[in-house]
Amino acid sequence: MTWLITGGAGYIGAHVVRALRAAGEEAVAYDDLSTGIAERLPREVPLVVGSTLDARRLREVLAAHRITGVVHLAAKKQAGESMDRPLHYYRQNVEGLRVLLEEVTAAGVQSFVFSSSAAVYGTPDTDLVTEETPCRPMSPYGETKLAGEWLVRATGRATGLSTACLRYFNVAGAASPELADVSVSNLIPMVFEKLTENAPPRIFGDDYPTPDGTCVRDYIHVVDLAEAHVSAARALAASPGRALTLNIGRGEGVSVREMIDRVNAVTGYDRPPLTTPRRPGDPARVVASADRITQQLGWKATHDLQDMITSAWEGWVRLHPEAARV
Repeated sequence: MTWLITGGAGYIGAHVVRALRAAGEEAVAYDDLSTGIAERLPREVPLVVGSTLDARRLREVLAAHRITGVVHLAAKKQAGESMDRPLHYYRQNVEGLRVLLEEVTAAGVQSFVFSSSAAVYGTPDTDLVTEETPCRPMSPYGETKLAGEWLVRATGRATGLSTACLRYFNVAGAASPELADVSVSNLIPMVFEKLTENAPPRIFGDDYPTPDGTCVRDYIHVVDLAEAHVSAARALAASPGRALTLNIGRGEGVSVREMIDRVNAVTGYDRPPLTTPRRPGDPARVVASADRITQQLGWKATHDLQDMITSAWEGWVRLHPEAARV
């Protein structure tokens, strides 16, 4: 099959491109390069620059490359920003998806993998979140992801398109230093940035109903996440009309304070964090049950938190050599 990966030059997208190619699939990246970096892609992978709001551009790339499956990663993804810019998030994440699905179905594409998020759950009243846990998103970002799932599944039911909605938990780490996450809106690089500036890492609120008062999250290595995409893509290709909704996580909760302590240990810094007020849209605890994807696709995460922090730090130091400590 030939897969179009929207957001293919992004942090997650570049890992998915490489995982699909390693699995013997053809890949084409589609990215507006607003946050993507073209150099992340292998030279032999075509990169088409365009927006998911551009129906004509999508139509051209789907036809020119004879696309048979799509992995849709392109989206705006900062919960806090979405509180201030809800219209922007709905346009990019929901309208962009609607335009893409319209072109995908018109072109006869067979399979569609959608990048969803644990943000669809909001603050669930359970230790482990299953796919049956009620969805009550707390931010416009989470709302757009839930609306995206509805749209994807409805399109699949109406047209026979095979679909998978993958609910990512917190993604970290890198397959190699040049593919590392450089977005300081995510916790680990955010901590790296503060350490590099000789400033204390920040904790956004320490009065949550958790053991140490800070938010608890489930972290998944981006390499494991990319492999989950390959498993989902193959399952859809093998079963026309199939519809999957799956958590992608490890089932292990780590608090923000615990994560900062682990980052200090890996990097050689010893800088206590500074507590600041809560950010809007941050739930207290969200930790996955990943039993369903293991049962249905045979996928299971193999990388631990140490792998995530160490590989992420190697990438950060590559870009910020002054951050390394002897």
